[in-house]
Amino acid sequence: MRFASLGSGSKGNSTLVEWRDTCLMIDCGFSIRDTTQRLAKLGKTPENIDAILVTHEHSDHWKGVVPLASKFAIDVYVTAGCMRSKKASGKDYPFKIIDSHQVFQIGDLQVTPVPVPHDAREPVQFLFNSEQHQLGILTDVGSLTPHIESVYAKCDGLLIEANHDLDMLYAGSYPEFLKDRVAGPWGHLNNQQTAQLLSVLDQQRMQQLVIGHISEKNNSLEKVKAAVEAVIHGSGNLHYACQQQGFDWLELKTLN
Repeated sequence: MRFASLGSGSKGNSTLVEWRDTCLMIDCGFSIRDTTQRLAKLGKTPENIDAILVTHEHSDHWKGVVPLASKFAIDVYVTAGCMRSKKASGKDYPFKIIDSHQVFQIGDLQVTPVPVPHDAREPVQFLFNSEQHQLGILTDVGSLTPHIESVYAKCDGLLIEANHDLDMLYAGSYPEFLKDRVAGPWGHLNNQQTAQLLSVLDQQRMQQLVIGHISEKNNSLEKVKAAVEAVIHGSGNLHYACQQQGFDWLELKTLN
């Protein structure tokens, strides 16, 4: 199994997960043109995408979903709450509705939705399983729950957000209500929350760890590294995703 990012941040998000003949896109917060260009850098075209899975309806994850899917006839999987949200455009598209508590299969990949606390309508994150590996994606999460800690404990690969530094957020230019929203239990994980979760995961199993959705205004790479690397002990390869490049393909290998 391998995974890559077209871009990660408040201006747009999209991730690819591939195993055997199945290539899935998680979210698409970019225009068709931008998405196509970013896919090309990863050696892919829209025709290679078997399905798009949507975590929630915020524009940095949703903006390009319906335009891309409509043009290239791609299946789109969403929760019922996401589809019914006032922010979700293109509601006449033939979405495939998923149960946020039910495992399902797309091609060669088993997909497990994970309900998360975030200020959207029925938001989820995802776990992907092949015969050998488990890959987790965990961004746009306001607070950690026992369920999150449990289901992400045994990941071979993980993309997790470290969205903001609390001091930078509250010293910054955001209006107070937005600061409270970002830092609140339905907002985003701060650096210390991310480090807290990483400290309880099975780090010996982790082959590839990516820190993403890093705020350009309310965080810095130096602060993220200080928090994360203080709790990482031999967890394999550690990477940091960015808004412009995302990150290149990372492979999960079968270990003897």
